[in-house]
Amino acid sequence: MDSNDVLVTQRATNNPYINAAKLVLRRLRWDVRPASWQSRAKLKDLRNRYAGGKAVILCNGPSLLKSDLSLLDRIFTFGLNKINLLFDKSTFRPSCIVAVNPLVLQQNAAFFRDTDIPLFLESQGLPFTGKAGHITYLHDTPHRYFAKDCCMSIYTGPTVTYTALQLAFHMGFSDVALIGADHSFAVQGPANKTVVAGEKDESHFDPNYFAAGTKWQLPDLFESEVSYTMAKHMFEAHDRRVFNATEGGELDVFPRISLKQFVCG
Repeated sequence: MDSNDVLVTQRATNNPYINAAKLVLRRLRWDVRPASWQSRAKLKDLRNRYAGGKAVILCNGPSLLKSDLSLLDRIFTFGLNKINLLFDKSTFRPSCIVAVNPLVLQQNAAFFRDTDIPLFLESQGLPFTGKAGHITYLHDTPHRYFAKDCCMSIYTGPTVTYTALQLAFHMGFSDVALIGADHSFAVQGPANKTVVAGEKDESHFDPNYFAAGTKWQLPDLFESEVSYTMAKHMFEAHDRRVFNATEGGELDVFPRISLKQFVCG
């Protein structure tokens, strides 16, 4: 994969045949890469490894700082995107980190290359992060669905949290809780619009999450709820559950629970 593949799904034309051809070409180019085979092997090995267990997904809203992370010492955790900005404030380290947005993959590439924390990155990040033993690449499809098995493709949806939920299901977790899922943003504007960050980021747990002058994409809260609802239904259809253990916030798709109750209950 080279830089011409980056953001390919966002360069859609009005011709559905051209769009389909681009997606097939991207798929074929990914399938022949060694990084693809290695990632699939690792994902296959992770399938249902944690069957019946609990996991917590750390979202990146300001409320994350209100959660008692000491409760997570003995539970599997998914960090998201730039969770590493939390590391100078806390001794907490996630079990793994998930990132899929091309802008985040590029901006946080130096950390992703240097860390020894296992990573799950969308395959468009390969030009920025390269092939490494601690990185498992995921291949994104534009088709809206919930991937019970992430070995071939996933739908990243409008939020990285949805990717983490698919990975949690793939790995067999029966109970999953979200924290830091504020589901509200200080900056308003059209969904998915790329904007330039101001002096202080008030939409994430760190004021420099998107530092002044860096680009980021505005959230799509409606489509996020659509994706969360798909995840909720899939988990429940298999006698599994997703909870919202966020301190406050606006996300009401999942039943509420305290983090302590989820971890210790």
